[in-house]
Amino acid sequence: MPVPVAQGGLKLPQPRVCKVKPHLARILAILALPLLAACAGAPTSKEPPVVPGYEGVQDGEFFIEPVPAKYLYDGNRREEVAYSGSEAPGTVVVDTYSRKLYLVGEGGTATRYPIAVGREGLSFRGTGVVGRKAEWPSWQPTRNMVRTRPDLYAAYAGGLPGGLMNPLGARALYLYRGGRDTMFRIHGTSDAASVGHATSAGCIRLFNQDILDLYGKVPHGARVKVRTEAESLAIEGPQMTDAYGRVVPETPENLAKKEEDLARIARQEEKDLAAAEKAEKKRLAACQRRGIEPDECPRPAPAEAVVTAGTSDSSRNG
Repeated sequence: MPVPVAQGGLKLPQPRVCKVKPHLARILAILALPLLAACAGAPTSKEPPVVPGYEGVQDGEFFIEPVPAKYLYDGNRREEVAYSGSEAPGTVVVDTYSRKLYLVGEGGTATRYPIAVGREGLSFRGTGVVGRKAEWPSWQPTRNMVRTRPDLYAAYAGGLPGGLMNPLGARALYLYRGGRDTMFRIHGTSDAASVGHATSAGCIRLFNQDILDLYGKVPHGARVKVRTEAESLAIEGPQMTDAYGRVVPETPENLAKKEEDLARIARQEEKDLAAAEKAEKKRLAACQRRGIEPDECPRPAPAEAVVTAGTSDSSRNG
């Protein structure tokens, strides 16, 4: 490199060249990565779609989560429909066979809500009135529920206060007949996947967003009618369950689709079984390499049991 020379022949000092050692250069490059990533912008995440009417709701001290769109398929969401029944406006009509609840309106219309129907929901037919209403009701399992499934219900034998984990959900309407509690309830649920299906326990449950809507429109003393099978057939027509346990009109198209879906589900179950067997072999092989006996080999933690609502003869407390 030529030496810089100033005017008059004087030598100027040479600029110092800093040599960075290779390992230090690598460290500096790694440290710079976060800065480069920040310049590129943070990755954007897609928010799940929210269906109007089923957004998240702040209700007092509790926040009700939005209902996932996958549970709001056609026919399984609240909507205004034409209504041909003979009931007077303001009547609540429950059809456990089509798994629908109607709030009868004026001029041949009604608001239709999808429902889940539990075993207790099948025990009542005829008419009654809303004898009590409760916000964030407490819940207590029946003695029979505690006796038959102590693993699920024994811990709640003394009752469960109202809240997000309570199986009665955000609101409850209690059906009375002749001044007495019938043990028939119309209530909310945080188990959105159950709405539209038959369930092993409970009465009539709605999405929490729907029970909030219904609760605000139905006064104390409102008439409630629970249809018989013959009444349901005359008004709704023949119904059937599809391959996923949902009630749909019984038509040749739906019958054919059910067969196709059942075959598809069977194929998927075979794949899932093969995957589970492969995972089991892998688990046992990993334990064998570590000298762990098969009966002592750790298993994946089981999913937590979900508490399901029933009725209680002591549920006057909530």
